[in-house]
Amino acid sequence: MRYKPNQQKLLRWIALFLVGTFLQLLFYIPTPVLSQNSNSCSNITAPLTPEEQTYARGAWQYFVKNYQPATGFTNSTGGYPSGTLWDMGNYLMALNAARWLNLTDQADFDTRINKFLTTLNSLKLFEDTLPNKVYNAANAQMVDYGNNPLERGIGWSALDVGRILAAFDVIRTCHPQYNDWLKGIVAKWQVARSLKDGQLFGATVLPDNKTLLVQEGRLGYEEYGARGYELWGFSAPKAISLEPFKLVEINGVQIPVDTRDFKSTNANNYVVSESYILDGIEFGLQGELADFAARVLDVQKRRFDTTGQLTAVTEDNIDRAPYFLYNTVYANGANWATITDANQPYPQFRSISTKAAFGWRYLFPDNAYAQKVFDVVKDLRSPDDSGYYAGIYEESKQPNKALTGNTNGLILEILYYKAKGNHPLISSSSASVSTGKPSENASPETPSNQGNSPVTPPTANQPNSTATPTDTPKIVEVAVAPIPPVDSPQSSNLKLDRPLTLIERRYAEAAWRYFQANYHSKNGLIDDRSDFKGATLWGLGDYLAALHAARSLDIITPKEFDQRTRHLLAALTKLPLFGKELPGRGYDTRSLQSVDYGGNPIAEGNGWSALDLGRILAALYNLKTCHPEYTTAVDKIVLDWSYLRVVREGILSSATVTKEQDGRSLTRVNPETRLGYEEYAARAFQLWGFNVEHSAVGGEYQTALVEGVKVPIQRRRPDTNSKVNQYTVSNPFLLYALEFGLDPQMRSLFEPIFQAQAERYRRTGNLTASATTLIDRKPYTVHSTITGKGEPWVALADNGQIVPKGRLVSTAVAFAYHALLPENKYSQELLQGTTDLYNPLAGFYEGFYETTGKTAVGFTNSTNSMILQSLLYKVMNQQPLIRPTVNMKSPWWQEVSKGDSGRGLPNTTRQQTKLISDSSGSYWISGSEKTPLVTGTKVTE
Repeated sequence: MRYKPNQQKLLRWIALFLVGTFLQLLFYIPTPVLSQNSNSCSNITAPLTPEEQTYARGAWQYFVKNYQPATGFTNSTGGYPSGTLWDMGNYLMALNAARWLNLTDQADFDTRINKFLTTLNSLKLFEDTLPNKVYNAANAQMVDYGNNPLERGIGWSALDVGRILAAFDVIRTCHPQYNDWLKGIVAKWQVARSLKDGQLFGATVLPDNKTLLVQEGRLGYEEYGARGYELWGFSAPKAISLEPFKLVEINGVQIPVDTRDFKSTNANNYVVSESYILDGIEFGLQGELADFAARVLDVQKRRFDTTGQLTAVTEDNIDRAPYFLYNTVYANGANWATITDANQPYPQFRSISTKAAFGWRYLFPDNAYAQKVFDVVKDLRSPDDSGYYAGIYEESKQPNKALTGNTNGLILEILYYKAKGNHPLISSSSASVSTGKPSENASPETPSNQGNSPVTPPTANQPNSTATPTDTPKIVEVAVAPIPPVDSPQSSNLKLDRPLTLIERRYAEAAWRYFQANYHSKNGLIDDRSDFKGATLWGLGDYLAALHAARSLDIITPKEFDQRTRHLLAALTKLPLFGKELPGRGYDTRSLQSVDYGGNPIAEGNGWSALDLGRILAALYNLKTCHPEYTTAVDKIVLDWSYLRVVREGILSSATVTKEQDGRSLTRVNPETRLGYEEYAARAFQLWGFNVEHSAVGGEYQTALVEGVKVPIQRRRPDTNSKVNQYTVSNPFLLYALEFGLDPQMRSLFEPIFQAQAERYRRTGNLTASATTLIDRKPYTVHSTITGKGEPWVALADNGQIVPKGRLVSTAVAFAYHALLPENKYSQELLQGTTDLYNPLAGFYEGFYETTGKTAVGFTNSTNSMILQSLLYKVMNQQPLIRPTVNMKSPWWQEVSKGDSGRGLPNTTRQQTKLISDSSGSYWISGSEKTPLVTGTKVTE
């Protein structure tokens, strides 16, 4: 069940949210292994010579003179207050080098980086996704390349993101005190949006103001950028791979060239020096890249041998129009082309690049040609001590007097590399080696739309209440020891019809990330949502179901499954029971104490939810069936509970606590009536032998006409005066279908709910996957209904108020519908629209807003659990996930057989539901002794 925001603390929460939501997220994101020990950063094994110290001081002066104190940024070119993310990465690398080369002291370093990170963290992002391509360095405003302010921005560059991610890794390694800050910044950015099909994608704004995602990177830079992503857990295997490339003979040397040229892709396939130099000094040239770099240097020597013209080509700013050129070995079919980004030729401005000459000199210190070209530029500093010039024009032999952070930053980085004994700045084990064949591992793809919101069922008073952060004091986390190792641990007896595909495995691994990122290792619990340390019994049922799915899909090892399972079972025994009867509605995942929906401790608890109990009972039953070695431990837990008041006269009931005017707390027990959730929970109770025939699916249902389809809105129930159902959403029906199958009565409810959403899509073109979801702002929980309060397609808050433009398309719902209806065209459309809405460090987002396509930041247990269950359902040949037990002599059934125990146990020693199979498939039904029982896939009497 969800927690509802504590209204009394709402203002404080909003303030906290605005300041800290992304910083909160980082505590739930697994920290990638730092690339090296910070002590190695100060390990200067080859101190700079006096001459080299002069080079370093000269380069550092550029950053001293181009520093913007209001933002902490530096100008990308001398005196011009503009900068890209690539330029910012250059500055961070320069600043780190300056510190360890003793060009600046620790106090100045800290002042500079604190200001830099403060501004960077507060940058306005392009479409709230990633940093804009360029900012005004003086005031941090989004601008275009002419430094003109733009409210929206002009897009993002994935290569620039890769550059700064590499710089972030160096800073967090060499200065670990900034690690958490950097993690928070990366968590705030939707980095996964810049990945698609294993490649890097930038964003650009078209003339019609639409955003277009464009693949970025060609051989050399593509691999370098992807390595930066990989340092933070974002895999881009196609970008890491060297292919597609061909070898082109230039001056007698076979040069690797990307086959994607300007004519076919509108992007240049230039071969330049800088990408190989960066890869070498930062990651260490390995494998084929080492060979490619040597070829690129050799061909420049061959040109000198043939023409007498010293050659060191790469991209550079120049001191005249068109101001930026690519001096290349090869580009778009032409050798030694000098072009603009638009492929316009400017051969008259080809130059010897200062940074390229420095790079080759220190990357290949024994190469005579590298020394020769270096000697020409090593003293090419401005006379006013403003840094190194960009180079020397080949034709005029005059200096290219452009002063840039790129040139001077790279010189500092190169000299630091030399001082470290030519040791790469980033450990080679931190990134993959590029090969000539594409990696088989998939990667996060670009979400075209994003959004997120958790999907858990309603509580007794507050349907689908959601835990929301409050300003509670620091709580010490309670340690719980796992239950003792079980006898003869076994592998799951679940039989899969086929293995996961590579893409399916990628999705499963991404979903499991949530349970890695939000795991409390001291007590074994999982948070219901990533920004709140709270759990419900429903959420723990989600976790147990996800744990089973992850093991069945071989996403986790048997050892991890056993350790986590034993830890969770132990934690369940430690949760305080409401009224010494049943687990309560919510718990703090640190203290294990009962809390209300605002996360505030309530010593006596606030009731129990029959729906939550149903969720955990279903998960525990399946654990016993598929992993019978845990049977005794599971039965011990459920036998500690009292069911006298939760099952009454065949109806499920929940308890709530109300405060009277005189201060007394009174407990009230009322029937559950919420559509879909009641039916799901009832089926779970039937697994354990409880007679809940009046809550199980069946009888007559009231309907409403939506998109020409009769959609169920509530059960016709004259026997109760309880509050009527307020809305219809997909979540509970999907969970029921995945776990219990679609019996004829449930199918009659399930099909019109799906059909109405498909019809809306056909009518409006709006993808529709209606669910209860979490959003990152008031009202925090939104029910994107099929029908609610008598109106179709309204978004409702918990209090029944309409939320304008609040509808979300649920990722979990899309996955589940596709698992259940794989041949349906609409379910296929849903899957295509949502499959890549995930952060590879934190799990799947909830979905995206229908009106804007934007993401609501946050991650939840329920969404990621349903995705894992959907993937498991696919490879089980669409068999119900809940499998029947064959052990009717377990401790539970032995206690039931003893008769009245005073705990409200079932009256008979048999299940009230059975798994059967017919022409429409397999499904659980309310059973009698004459009903055939399905075991595996065979029907037995």
